[in-house]
Amino acid sequence: MTTASPVLLTVPEVMVRLKVGRTKVYDLIRTRRLVSIKVDGCRRIPDDAVRDFIVGRIGEAA
Repeated sequence: MTTASPVLLTVPEVMVRLKVGRTKVYDLIRTRRLVSIKVDGCRRIPDDAVRDFIVGRIGEAA
């Protein structure tokens, strides 16, 4: 059985994907609208968390 490791993104990578600034990404993390983890003091956001955030926003807009 093989399970794929989740892809972890940096804050700048999330900024590009969401087309928002650094402050907005940290605000989304602080308000728990975007899941993140710390790896040796560096903030990382799972690719799935970004996808879930986008899908959730699309659902709210519909």
